[in-house]
Amino acid sequence: MTGVLEGDIGIALVNILLLAVLFVVAIAIARLRNLFAIVMLSGIYSLVSATWYVVVDAVDVAFTEAAVGAGMSTVVLLGAMLLTSRTAKPDKKFARLGPLLVVIATGVMLIYATVDLPALGDPDSAVNQGVGLTYMQINWADTGIPNVVTSVLASYRGFDTLGETTVVFLAGLAVALLLGFGERSLAESIKREGKLPGSNGKSVSETGKEEDAS
Repeated sequence: MTGVLEGDIGIALVNILLLAVLFVVAIAIARLRNLFAIVMLSGIYSLVSATWYVVVDAVDVAFTEAAVGAGMSTVVLLGAMLLTSRTAKPDKKFARLGPLLVVIATGVMLIYATVDLPALGDPDSAVNQGVGLTYMQINWADTGIPNVVTSVLASYRGFDTLGETTVVFLAGLAVALLLGFGERSLAESIKREGKLPGSNGKSVSETGKEEDAS
């Protein structure tokens, strides 16, 4: 009994630590103006979130968060950053007041919606009735996986999950093509800076003037 309680306390401390890290990273993202640092912190936020999902036994969600949030999204944002400036413009005095009010209103509505949710582990809840109850009864015998959600997504609904993965991959590929990673991004970055490689630090206009003078 003592070992069980110590295990529960340890898991609770890990949850608190991970949630605290997420809170600190979120505040840093909101306060920073450097886009590169924001993108990197967003990747860290996704990785910490994936770790937390593993702790709460949501391994399937952790895989998705790590692949999409920390992987593909970070690559797409880094590619998009090549087509724009590296630092965000300073906000006006009351520019953040509107988004803050929207966030507060959304949080209040979400908290209000949780009042009608069933208690954790309630046997009379909709999730624990019908087909959900059937999956919980046959899951271990069919798959040997303790997490029912993971076995449903990877086994019982495996083809559906494969289709969703394909859609996410195609969406990322389409975004990459639209942004024009590679030569187009490099050319846009050079154009924005007004310099060409191999021009010894001289701008395009300066090089053109020297050629006209010669």
